[in-house]
Amino acid sequence: MDQAREFLPLSIAVLTVSDTRTVDTDTSGTLLVGRLEDAGHVLGDRGLEPDDIYRIRATVSAWIADPGIHAIITTGGTGVTGRDGTPEAIEPLLDKVIEGFGEMFRRLSWDDIGTST
Repeated sequence: MDQAREFLPLSIAVLTVSDTRTVDTDTSGTLLVGRLEDAGHVLGDRGLEPDDIYRIRATVSAWIADPGIHAIITTGGTGVTGRDGTPEAIEPLLDKVIEGFGEMFRRLSWDDIGTST
């Protein structure tokens, strides 16, 4: 990190996508919130939506339109079952796609956890 630049904390929204988690059992969302706060950022909002592309898209769209939210992190809903649709929900909302990033992420994930979803 360039130490000459002033740190500017971001307001970050965290969305967990799951048909089985609740706010009390959302360990991945809780971990993400803790890590972003430990890094000096601010939790702008937190949500939990079922694996439903339209509800995911509605929540993320509202955060995109909110000038108080600077970044969005999603977790869950990325498996291979018929109900896992986070990528399909988010893709139409993207202004730019970084080609190759998904492949790199999947390779790193494979090295770490193998076939576990």
